[in-house]
Amino acid sequence: MKRGFLIGLTVLMVAGFLLATSAFSADINLAKKSHVEQIIARGELRVGFESGYVPFEMTDKKGNFIGFDMDFGRRLAKSMGVKFVPVNTAWDGIIPSLMTNKFDIIMGGMTITQERNLKVNFADPYIVVGQTILLNKKLKDRVLSYKDLNNPKYIVTSRMGTTGEQAIKKYIPKATYKGFESEAEAGLEVINGKADALVYDLPFCGFLYGSQGKGTTIVLSDPFTFEPLAWAINKGDPDFLNYLNNFLRQAKGDGFYDQLYKKWITGSSWKKELE
Repeated sequence: MKRGFLIGLTVLMVAGFLLATSAFSADINLAKKSHVEQIIARGELRVGFESGYVPFEMTDKKGNFIGFDMDFGRRLAKSMGVKFVPVNTAWDGIIPSLMTNKFDIIMGGMTITQERNLKVNFADPYIVVGQTILLNKKLKDRVLSYKDLNNPKYIVTSRMGTTGEQAIKKYIPKATYKGFESEAEAGLEVINGKADALVYDLPFCGFLYGSQGKGTTIVLSDPFTFEPLAWAINKGDPDFLNYLNNFLRQAKGDGFYDQLYKKWITGSSWKKELE
């Protein structure tokens, strides 16, 4: 009886050892497959984005990519000891391009949505924005909030394929919607008097008002949606996700995040780099 017990105990110990060894090997293999290892081996961090989303990713007058996300991307590359490689990509193809390994990460002002989350994994949000309204000034006494635009007589614009477009369809579905290829085109339609309102993120509405819309538009600056922005990576890479979240936590703790926020979000000196 005692001998049988000892044999059984030995078998359990061996089985446990083999199981632990197998799990350890699986962890090692997973780590080797992580994009972190690939990035370091390649010596480059390829960052996907679409230039034009003010003030997150823009092209200055010298042809350089600048903005909140671009500075974050350069800092991330530096933390990994590799070269920063920006990959300007059309927005409607940005997630497929990530999934086919055209770049390593999307750092492009992407809002976390459930639909996108089915295709990619998001790091922790680095900023929260929301949809606001750039309004034709002639309507300032009639339209006091987004709810007042829920009428077919009002022409409302946004960029196609964005959360601005989604917000219009969800919150003001009765408005007459006109979609555009870029947020700049959608905004100019309002500035030129061809539409009544633009629905888009607060940073862009504020920028467009300040640069081209004074005298013809006003901004209803209270966001009516909650939209956390985050960096996106391919699914199945917990090591990369862990690295990004710890990197962001460090950036917020050591003052780098506040430095970027003051420069790009609350500051305006960068605007002369575009003129």
